[in-house]
Amino acid sequence: MINTYQTSLAAPPVPPRLSRSNPVLFPAPLTSSGGHSKSLIRFLVGVALLHLFLTVGGFIYLYQRSVMGGPPSAEGKTSYYASGKQEASYKILARMAVARPDKTQVKSTSDYLKWNTDHSTLRGINYYHNIWLTINQPGDYYVYSRVTFSKGDPQRPLASRIKLKKSVEAEEKTVMQAFCNLDSHSGSGAIPRMCTASQGEVISLEEGNQLGVWVQDLSLVNYEDGSTTFGMYKL
Repeated sequence: MINTYQTSLAAPPVPPRLSRSNPVLFPAPLTSSGGHSKSLIRFLVGVALLHLFLTVGGFIYLYQRSVMGGPPSAEGKTSYYASGKQEASYKILARMAVARPDKTQVKSTSDYLKWNTDHSTLRGINYYHNIWLTINQPGDYYVYSRVTFSKGDPQRPLASRIKLKKSVEAEEKTVMQAFCNLDSHSGSGAIPRMCTASQGEVISLEEGNQLGVWVQDLSLVNYEDGSTTFGMYKL
């Protein structure tokens, strides 16, 4: 048969055929990178286990410590409070209440106040002749006094003085003093006039020193409970 069809286009090229003598190559696995990956994984696993062990061990240690050092028992609290009270009870101090004299025996004269030992507190301090507080242990003491006057003096202010003697036979000297004044135009029969001379100071005292409170007129002092006091305590 004669082909009468004609075209101007060229025929498509024939694809090349692969030669059987050239094999297809596949990339082989890299053995060196695989070894590094396994080492890294083992290292991370070891770090995680170590962290876990440390965490568990820390929790166990804190738990045991909290159990062993827990809150104090009732006996421990009792002994602590008892020791505190015992220390406070042995603190050296004197808190004196003034002795109320018989009205017939009160004289208008200057002299030392006397103290009622039945209503006073003495710890580590001696009492001499109902007037003087005698120091047994040297040191710094806070000394105070409060003297209330119910009558005034028209010529001079009302005074109270704390006097010190180095020993029983030594002379007295004034170490503290306080004053107050009553206005003669104030007050009435229903509301009596009063004033209080208060003082307090730290004094260094030696063994055997004696302290007393002197007033210029015993008849002007108010002897009611709590109105006139004298005391000290060791710092």
